[in-house]
Amino acid sequence: MPGVVDLNVEQQMDIPFLLVDFDRDAIAHHGLEISAVAEALETVFRGHEVTRVIEGQRGFDLLVRYPETAKQDLETIRETKIRTPGGALIPLHALADVRRDRRPNSISRENVQRKIVVSCNVSGGDADLVGVVSEIRERVKKNVDFPNGYHVEYGGQFESATQASRTLTLLTFAVIIGIFLLLFMSLGSWRDALLVMANLPLALIGGVAGVYLLDGILSVASIIGFITLFGIATRNGLLLVSHIRHLHQEEGVEDIHDAVVQGSLERLAPILMTAMASGLGLIPLALNAGEPGSEIQAPMAIVILFGLVTSTALNMIVVPSLYARFGALTKTTELEPST
Repeated sequence: MPGVVDLNVEQQMDIPFLLVDFDRDAIAHHGLEISAVAEALETVFRGHEVTRVIEGQRGFDLLVRYPETAKQDLETIRETKIRTPGGALIPLHALADVRRDRRPNSISRENVQRKIVVSCNVSGGDADLVGVVSEIRERVKKNVDFPNGYHVEYGGQFESATQASRTLTLLTFAVIIGIFLLLFMSLGSWRDALLVMANLPLALIGGVAGVYLLDGILSVASIIGFITLFGIATRNGLLLVSHIRHLHQEEGVEDIHDAVVQGSLERLAPILMTAMASGLGLIPLALNAGEPGSEIQAPMAIVILFGLVTSTALNMIVVPSLYARFGALTKTTELEPST
């Protein structure tokens, strides 16, 4: 599957085991209980404390068990005698199936269920972590039939990426609402606030183009870049609109079109300076795209850089035109008191 690398199944090494499968019918026939046979085996292999030995000021538990050499002899274990309630001694092989086998060295569990991990990394220019996981889900669901009692769960870094993307998306909407409220409080007009925010789609054009040219993947870093870009674009729009309002209301430029043209020309240099200062600082980061350590910086820088180009260019054309048509400019005059 494209994008999947380092595919690995959790390694399980088989180690020697001694298996004892109890024969319930035989145990019941001799009047024994499984717990009694199990306790006898525990005494054989792990030992059973029978007393304590005191040596001076120190005490030691005295255990009864088979020597280590006897544990390695399968026939000795099979001939281990189990005492019945009637006093008879029955060999273990008459009560259970004793054999050697190989089994996994460890069994992992999670939520009281056994688990085995199949892991992989995602790599490649066109590989999207969340997209690759979604494709894996779809293919596994379509092509893999699990036995009864088996199921698959997905976990890893994509969960953090999904959660971060969801959080940043919500924050983006919160930022847009916050920007509008601040503009409305600053300009005192919802129409002017909306005209300033016309810079957001203008900046979005360049940001989307930057994402497409980079790798076509909308990552967490790209979303952060869009949030930053919206703030810069709104600031440039506010510089322009506030100056046009100042010319019309404070400096006596009566004609709205003259105020728009003059304000645009006078604010061209400050807007270009702020945009260029931000953009030039991001060029080294954007040029490092694809280099180790630039996974976050480069996508964010490219989104901001491309967005600044479109928002700055269109800000000086689209916003003045919209403001000349839909702006809320009014000339305020003070009435002389009547005599």
